[in-house]
Amino acid sequence: MGCFQCCVKCWGGVPFASLIATLLCFSGVALFCGCGHEALTGTETLIETYFSRDFTDYALLANVIQIFQYVIYGTASFFFLYGVLLLAEGFYTTSAVKEMYGEFRSTACGKCVSALFILLTYVLGVIWMGVCAASAVPVYVYYNIWATCHMMRENPDNATDLVCVDARQYGILPWTASPGKVCGLTLAAVCNSSEFNLTYHLFIVTLAGAAATVIALLTYMMATTYNYAVLKFLSREDCCTKF
Repeated sequence: MGCFQCCVKCWGGVPFASLIATLLCFSGVALFCGCGHEALTGTETLIETYFSRDFTDYALLANVIQIFQYVIYGTASFFFLYGVLLLAEGFYTTSAVKEMYGEFRSTACGKCVSALFILLTYVLGVIWMGVCAASAVPVYVYYNIWATCHMMRENPDNATDLVCVDARQYGILPWTASPGKVCGLTLAAVCNSSEFNLTYHLFIVTLAGAAATVIALLTYMMATTYNYAVLKFLSREDCCTKF
């Protein structure tokens, strides 16, 4: 029973909420960064191939894509480190809450660190909600193009120059870009290209990764807030009479 009780205490000190949130955060960030990087590259290829003949038309967009790709590298590195820190903090607070060592052990410094993680996680959660909303924009654009392609496949007689997709109306290209839009057979070539279908699905996975990261951050926030509240409550000498 001594070994069994020791195992029970060890399992009692495992922060399962933080552990699940860490796995979800790593998976979401990996999907967002990896698929987002490839989706941006595919978008640049499609614009270069079908929507513009002059590099100066999409030079600004190419620079923005390159900057975002570098930001993605930094984001992946930051969240890997931050996820490890949050998991370690979860082990610390859960062990203190479960009183694994027979007595309550918590320092003022430890509670300050927990409060700092709560604040930082809250800020990151708000930021990533914005990132998730921004990730939905290219999905919306590609969905509109996909819907036009689907209409052309269902009604081949509509594959004329009257059916067009104009990238300029989405702000992807300036209005001075030439041609800026694809119609008829050229649009059919875009619809049938592997780059378009792959990029569309990559943006969907990117959005899913951003949403998973938001859920992970919310889980982190709830877990750290709960542990911090319990730590602060148990550190009071009159905690039993104030319960």
